[in-house]
Amino acid sequence: MNVVEAGILQTLKDLDLAVAQIRAGTKADLLPLFSKLEKLTSELPRGTDPQLLHYLHKKSYEKARLHLEGRDAENARGSC
Repeated sequence: MNVVEAGILQTLKDLDLAVAQIRAGTKADLLPLFSKLEKLTSELPRGTDPQLLHYLHKKSYEKARLHLEGRDAENARGSC
C-alpha cells in the first residue's frame, strides 16, 4: 500500500466514524471528508489497481475500504 492509498484508507475509516456519529444523533460534517477523498483519488499514481479506482470513481467507499483492507472477497458483486 502506498502513501496515498494509506491516506484514502484512513479517510474512509474517518468517514465511517462520522456516519456512525450522525446515526447516533451527533452532527458531523461529511463534506471535508468527501473533498479529501476526491483529492487523494486524483493523486493516485499510474498503475493503481483498477478495481480500487473503479470503487473510488463510483463512490463505493465501503467497497474501497474493504479492498484496501485486503477484504475484497467480502464485496458483493453487482452495482456499485
